[in-house]
Amino acid sequence: MDTRLLQTFVALARTGSFTAAATELHLAQSTVTVQIRSLERELGTRLFDRLPAGTTPTRSGRRLLEEAERVLDAEARLRAAAAAGNGEGADGAVEGQVALGAGESMCSSHVPGVVASLRRTHPGVDVHLHTVGTAAALEGLRSGRVDLALLLEPEIDAAADLVARPIAHEALVYVAAPGHRLAGREAAWRELAEESFFVHEEGCSYSDRLVRTLLALPGARPRLTRFGSIEAARSCVAAGLGLTLLPRATVERQLRDGLLAEVDGPAMQPVPVQLTRHRRRWTSPAARLVADELTRLIGA
Repeated sequence: MDTRLLQTFVALARTGSFTAAATELHLAQSTVTVQIRSLERELGTRLFDRLPAGTTPTRSGRRLLEEAERVLDAEARLRAAAAAGNGEGADGAVEGQVALGAGESMCSSHVPGVVASLRRTHPGVDVHLHTVGTAAALEGLRSGRVDLALLLEPEIDAAADLVARPIAHEALVYVAAPGHRLAGREAAWRELAEESFFVHEEGCSYSDRLVRTLLALPGARPRLTRFGSIEAARSCVAAGLGLTLLPRATVERQLRDGLLAEVDGPAMQPVPVQLTRHRRRWTSPAARLVADELTRLIGA
């Protein structure tokens, strides 16, 4: 059996759309259609119901999906073993490429140090870093585009196919420009609610929690601006335009250099750093090494 047909089957089951599956696989939509029909003929069963709103796996399709993922996983293992001596170079050193998905907070703080450490100790391990939000990271794990994900989330919607393990907790801090009226001061919620806040984009767990709390205050009318970039939020705050709430690790240098000042606001619970992987997919020796190094350096 051509495993490319199984890849198309898994992609269509995940996306629910011939168009989306074709885009993900870099194929023409007609090719996806032909491949699914070929697989259905070969297996002797209908795998999908074609509906106006998209496709959904049949009972047989749902039953065979996990088996198809296992076959693809076994193929990945076989290819990795053939290409790198089961993940080891000639001298026994671990080698291989690892795709790591992480939010901007982690990419701008902890992850560079981990990658630098790996390059010194295991130069054969090549980490490909993808700066993605939580939803995209989880989708990447399910599609196989990402091997590991490092996410700042209180909980991960792992369902049955993903497993998340907290390896550290990230402290949060309110910051303002050094000349701001609240800089270095204790501030209650009612005072914060009068300020402009520059926060990370929707979907960021700690920013969403802050926004919900501010908007729930009686009579509160905070001015809230969302950014897809932590650097943009930091720059606006440093210019004296308002406040932000960020992981301390992302503003340590600015606090030390006097570009930002801490505001002693109401306590916000530290956010767990969740190391997430696919439960059923094979974890290569290189990916296990990266996971161990992330745990060692970030969890220290």
